[in-house]
Amino acid sequence: MTIEASDAPVRYSIEDGIATVCIDRPAQRNALSLAVCERLLEIWDDVESNEAVRVAIITSSDCGTFSAGMDLKEAARVREETGKDMLELLRDPFHQRMRRVSKPIIAAMTGHFTAGGMVLATNSDLRVGMQGTRGGISESKVGRGSPWGVPMLWMLPQPFLLELMFTGEMLPIERFHQFGFVNYVEPDADAVRSRALELARTIATNAPLTIWAAKKSVGAAMDLGCEEGMEAAKRFHERVYSSADAIEGPRAFAEKRAPRWIGA
Repeated sequence: MTIEASDAPVRYSIEDGIATVCIDRPAQRNALSLAVCERLLEIWDDVESNEAVRVAIITSSDCGTFSAGMDLKEAARVREETGKDMLELLRDPFHQRMRRVSKPIIAAMTGHFTAGGMVLATNSDLRVGMQGTRGGISESKVGRGSPWGVPMLWMLPQPFLLELMFTGEMLPIERFHQFGFVNYVEPDADAVRSRALELARTIATNAPLTIWAAKKSVGAAMDLGCEEGMEAAKRFHERVYSSADAIEGPRAFAEKRAPRWIGA
């Protein structure tokens, strides 16, 4: 099944349990316009509710930049015409809906990533980057802000995170890989997408309830701390252990066949 966006420059398709979301504004370095942000919000709602989706990949058209963040030209025009900050016009200005998606999201970053591009990377669960690219939190250079960066404190060492926030400089992707923020660094855009697809296919073949509980548990631990997070994780996994899939997995192993997951 394939679904194509018609009202915004974001391509969206679903195949074999994998949703692919592609920002398609190469001439604007895949900057996040109002239309793109609103379309992404709709897509994350569909990813969450669509039973055909097991995992999602977010990427963008090749232009050397995964996403340059907010479309600052549009932001300036909005300010001049309405007197409002562009974020005031968005239903989900910091892409929090993406963070609440219970299915895994993989960022296939085929270029540099900064500002809103960093938001999309941060809100993903796994990240594949490209050699020779850089990432940053550039808000300090343009007078913006990065409240969305708080969850990164659980993903990166504090000194490195503050260096990003304070300097606004673009740093080599190898440093992000060194700290584990980026799972893989590949030589070119095709290799980035291939690696992301390989990860997605593996995830899509695994028990969906177990994947759901794993993501929910890690998120709960970040939100609640270790002790309360552990208790929340045990509650999430009650659904897993009592499921038909929990019976099917060992049975398939014993019968030496691929499991037939039903997600219940």
